[in-house]
This record gives sequence, C-alpha cells and structure tokens, in this order.
Amino acid sequence: MRHILLINPNSSTATTEMMVAIAAAELPPGFSVSGASARSGPGMIVNSAELEAAAPEVERNWQEFGRHSAGVIVSAFGDPGIERVRAAGKVPVAGICEASMLEAAQGGRRFGVATVTPELAEAIAAKAQQLGLGGLYTGIRLTAGDPRVLAADPLALEEALAQSVRECVELDGAQAVVIGGGPLGQAAIALARRFTVPVIAPIPAAVRDLLRQLDVFDTAVA
Repeated sequence: MRHILLINPNSSTATTEMMVAIAAAELPPGFSVSGASARSGPGMIVNSAELEAAAPEVERNWQEFGRHSAGVIVSAFGDPGIERVRAAGKVPVAGICEASMLEAAQGGRRFGVATVTPELAEAIAAKAQQLGLGGLYTGIRLTAGDPRVLAADPLALEEALAQSVRECVELDGAQAVVIGGGPLGQAAIALARRFTVPVIAPIPAAVRDLLRQLDVFDTAVA
C-alpha cells in the first residue's frame, strides 16, 4: 500500500477530514491517504499574509508526517510551502492551485477562477503568471460577503460559487473554471455536475497530477 500525505495549511481538522475523503475517492486501489493540519493559524486562509505564514507549517507537517509517504498534496489554493516540500522531500508533490490551473488550461483553454477570497486575488493571478498561463487566465470572479461565514453554509456557498462560475463563462469568456480553494472542495465537486463547461475541482485535480508524477518518478528510478 502506497501512502499519500495531504497537508492542509489551514488549522481546521474538520476541513482536513473533508479533503482527505475527497482525495481518497479519487485514488486507485493500492493507495491510502491521510491528512495533517496546520498546528497554528486560521481555520481558513483568506489573505496573502496568512498564505505566506502557512508555508513553514506545511514544511513542518512534511517533516513530521511525510517521511514514509510516496507523495504529497498541498491542499490550499496558492500552494503555500510547496517549494519547501519539493526541496526537502525528494518525492512527487502536487499543489491544488497549480494542478487545477494546469488542468483547466489543457488544450489552450481560457480559464477563470471562482472563489470566495478577494484578498487572495493578486496571489492567484500571480500563480497563473508563474505557471506560464497568464495569457489564458481570464481573471477571478468572487462571491460576496465574509468568506469564512459563507464557507460555513454549504448550500449558500454552492449557489454563490455557481453565480461566480456563470460570470467567468458569460462575462469573461472562460472555457473552463477552477473553484479556488481547498475548503471549497465539496462545493467544487457538486458544481462540476451542474455546468456544461469544465468546472475543475482542485483536490481531485491534485490527485490526478500526483498520480501522473508518480508514474514518471517510478519510471525514472526503475
């Protein structure tokens, strides 16, 4: 059995359990997944300062729990600490932001991001540029109100994000839409069933990316 460590850079253990369940449903036989939460920090990252502060916690979780893992998923949009884990771990690492943007852009598709965190808009746009996808990125569409309050109401969250997805498509010309956030994981899966355009759920995208990396890694070391 090959083990995957999912690191939640947020401190909410309930969110970690939700993320692990989503990841487990995407893994083939022969794999297991467990989660590790940030020991300190907010239950949901909503701004750039919190995103930056999460990076050392991600690395700590890798050092403490990831030593015998075949691969790692960093499960916060913005992928805090991902380069630290890649440098320290020498195993495949997938970030939910990186993986979902790359999947959304496949075939040269124009893509947008629907999310709840206005204070992360610049960091999300910077990530698209960093990945070489700036020319395909149509921008971000945001829900209204306090993101933490909205995330605590699953039905309201799904409906608010659905409106943001529609705006990405109808107003910005997006051909695929990423749901931007690990804590939005369940809503993302529900929304993927509601639209004819591809709606990318970030945690399943990260699992798919990690499995591809593992195939390459296994071939390289064989």
